[in-house]
Amino acid sequence: MADVTIIGAGVAGLWAAWALCKAGAGVRLIDRNGAPGPHGCSWWAGGMLAPFCEGAVAEAPVVAHGQQAAAAWAEVTTVIYRGSLVVALERDRAELARFARRTSGHDLVSEGLADLEPDLTGPAQALFFGAEAHLDPRDALADLVAALKGRGVSIEHGDVTPDDITGAVIDARGMASPVPGLRGVRGEMVVLRAPDIALTRPVRLLHPRHPLYIVPRANGVYMLGATQIESTDRRGISARSTLELLSAAYALDPRFAESEVLETGADLRPAFADNVPRVVRQGRVLHLNGLFRHGYLMAPALAQQAADFLTHGIKGDLFHED
Repeated sequence: MADVTIIGAGVAGLWAAWALCKAGAGVRLIDRNGAPGPHGCSWWAGGMLAPFCEGAVAEAPVVAHGQQAAAAWAEVTTVIYRGSLVVALERDRAELARFARRTSGHDLVSEGLADLEPDLTGPAQALFFGAEAHLDPRDALADLVAALKGRGVSIEHGDVTPDDITGAVIDARGMASPVPGLRGVRGEMVVLRAPDIALTRPVRLLHPRHPLYIVPRANGVYMLGATQIESTDRRGISARSTLELLSAAYALDPRFAESEVLETGADLRPAFADNVPRVVRQGRVLHLNGLFRHGYLMAPALAQQAADFLTHGIKGDLFHED
């Protein structure tokens, strides 16, 4: 008999299972769609482990806990430690200065920018966040699933709720969870193949209306993201968002105009009012939710706090009683 049943096999549910396995608890993992795939927002993530960059808009707990994310992920998957670059076009130079004031952990580079990214020829200056990292989210999910199988935990296919299960439950179903105060934030992204462009680390382009991040994958593939729209609309990516993302990428490097569009995606990212994820206790059920745009950055910390409570009764700073 499992000690804890986890519903939802996105990044939060998988990490909860992993943290509990390491703590010695028995785990049962159930998802209505089975293994991770394009049906969930974890599939469409950028995979940036960038706590200092997120500090420009995120609350202090995200920056603090996010600094441990790369080391946690490195236990189960490949993490690329090449830092992050934040750039702005010349007309938006003030945006770069504003971003610098709101963040820490960076160096301003100009003459050395060509050494960091020789193929990045447009911007004259950048903020380099050397302690940050990134990963490929789909590889990371597959590696986490494999690590759980090594511990004897497989993903069961089933459409269940906590009411269908006895004992301790972790509900990690995102927008499907009945958590008070949760809202949906729509995110859209584009995946391109641009073999003539060679970027080795995530690049964030600041823009007053259409900010953009570009994350390199293998074989000349890049993830472009992401819109942030207060909406629960689950339709595919809009024409407007596609144009905005591609136009911003073209402004950074005109060669993106000749790239191949491989995929587009859109999904809802669950968030609380302060955009900080939390463990919400409702009786015997712990809800892991509100990861917003910080899924891969905050899932390890959120899962660890859930495991600490279930195994030792410890309530961390992300723990809330409903």
